[in-house]
Amino acid sequence: RDDDDINDVASMAGVNLNEESARIMATNSDLVGTQIQSCKDEPFLAAVPLHKRILETAKKLGITDVPAEVVTFISHATQNRLRAVLEKVTVITQHRMESYKDDEWYEQATDVRSQLKFFEQLERLEKQRKDEQEREILLKAAKSRSRQEDPEQARLKQKAKEMQQQELAQMRQRDANLTALAAIGPRKKRKLDAPGLLSIGGEGVGVCGGSQAGLGTASPRQYPRQKITRVNLRDFIFYMEQEREMSHSLLLYRALLK
Repeated sequence: RDDDDINDVASMAGVNLNEESARIMATNSDLVGTQIQSCKDEPFLAAVPLHKRILETAKKLGITDVPAEVVTFISHATQNRLRAVLEKVTVITQHRMESYKDDEWYEQATDVRSQLKFFEQLERLEKQRKDEQEREILLKAAKSRSRQEDPEQARLKQKAKEMQQQELAQMRQRDANLTALAAIGPRKKRKLDAPGLLSIGGEGVGVCGGSQAGLGTASPRQYPRQKITRVNLRDFIFYMEQEREMSHSLLLYRALLK
């Protein structure tokens, strides 16, 4: 198309693209065709043990010499493979940890945790009822004044006596704990941020504690909490089951046996 085309924004602005391209090439002519490397190419794995391991495998195939470039290439390939595996397993773990409680398109059908708490509460109430019945039997046996006591009655009286002593010891321990807490006094909250220099909007603002009024108090410094993704063996097993190369591998079967 011609430069005077109405759809050509560069020509409408008075910019000649051919002249600008020639000027750029003339300015950076010394950089064209050169390779710039900002850092040293360091292998991911240790070169000496890796080279030794490669030579041991190569000798079985009739190869006696392995150049250093092969070792570097295998090291970088291992790094890329490990990075790809970790990325996929991380996605699997994030999907496993994803919660749908706040999603409006999902509704909760069952709550296993509440059911378990309900059963635990039933067991606790049943145990409490049995303890109360046993306590009443022991108290009745302790209050009985029959002259001819059988061994069972004597055993119940001894057990009732031990129960009363245990309850008395628990009451004394509770009273001692309350007395110690009262002597210590109310617990003071730990200060999260010491008085110092607080940065707001790139400017330093001095914050002093004590009896000085009008300066205000600084809020605790909020540190960004780093989100940690914890990968377990089940995530790796799921990943290996989805991979074509590892779905029938010996490593997968060993992981399933653990």
